Amino acid sequence: MVEYDSSLIRIIFFLIYAITLLLIVLRWKKTLYVFVLSKDIFLYSLVMLAVVSITWSFEPSTTLKNSFTLISSSLFGLYFVSRYSLKQQLYLLAWTFGIVIVLSFIFALALPKYGIQSDLGKPLWRGVFTHKNGLGGRMVTSSIVFFILGYQIQRRSWLFWGGFSLSILLLLLAGSTSSVFNLLILILAFFAFQIWRWPYQVIVPTLIMMATISQSLYFWLSNNAGVLLNSIGKDATLTGRTDLWPLVIDMILKHPWIGYGYGGFWQGWDGESAYVWLNAGWTPNHPHNGYLNICLDLGLLGLGLFLLGFWRSYLQGFAWVRSSNTALDIWPLMQMTYIFLASLTESTLLESNSLTWILYVAASFSVRMKHEIKIKS
Repeated sequence: MVEYDSSLIRIIFFLIYAITLLLIVLRWKKTLYVFVLSKDIFLYSLVMLAVVSITWSFEPSTTLKNSFTLISSSLFGLYFVSRYSLKQQLYLLAWTFGIVIVLSFIFALALPKYGIQSDLGKPLWRGVFTHKNGLGGRMVTSSIVFFILGYQIQRRSWLFWGGFSLSILLLLLAGSTSSVFNLLILILAFFAFQIWRWPYQVIVPTLIMMATISQSLYFWLSNNAGVLLNSIGKDATLTGRTDLWPLVIDMILKHPWIGYGYGGFWQGWDGESAYVWLNAGWTPNHPHNGYLNICLDLGLLGLGLFLLGFWRSYLQGFAWVRSSNTALDIWPLMQMTYIFLASLTESTLLESNSLTWILYVAASFSVRMKHEIKIKS
């Protein structure tokens, strides 16, 4: 186990948010315009609920700190949308992931103590991340970014397809099975979303056929999940997740409506998480499920606010795809689909200082703006 000093990371995050605030102030009219135009009441309410939860939090100091970084992360997502077009956002993400890919190869090959972890005796890559699942999750997003750009942009497309290929290679080297499945689903979803642009008389029978196939596949997977997981070297408990979730639900039911405060539950042996640690037989720092994590932090009220906001943005994402004709316009819908899938096994959904949350805010603001502009026009 490699020990990390996170003080430098905290300083870097603080500088990023300070610069973000400065940039927002310099472009306050445009930022305010996006903020007001989007009318994303569910998103605003969810963030404010996290802040207000300090009044009932089981660990107020943690809630105060996490609330500050959640607001800062949300402002970063807001600035990202107000400053850059969708095409520019994807280009910036491609540059970012390109740097991550190069550094991950350097860490794994030149500094294996940091870039590779041992999992049941198998060397698995984690690159510049602290865990292989971190690398796997980011490479899913990276793959989709490069895939969309390669599909849409013809000029020097080999660069994007090269980034796509290297992202998949790192994903396989990380050995994150859930991330591999998520990527396969997302690539299929990309082509399925384009069906939404077809004439209605073609869409309806196509969707009925897809629904029938999906339902048949679901029943087959439900009956053969154990065999399938064993064939790829995974156990039926999803590496202990299914044993962990009932314990987490037990704790949610003790404070079902408003939870334990944002970040107030996972405090080790000194917090309410001691019950989970004692009965699970291992010491997780999150429930490996984004929806359960929201319930722990902000209860069913918080989960309801997120789901309402997510569903509205998702439907508006479909409306945007319907009225557009480029692959770039599918990006917000793809990102929200990935967040929905990844949150089934990971807990980065409402996590402060998280790229997942920043990109969700950006996607939500993007589709909301497009929707409001279409109404006004």
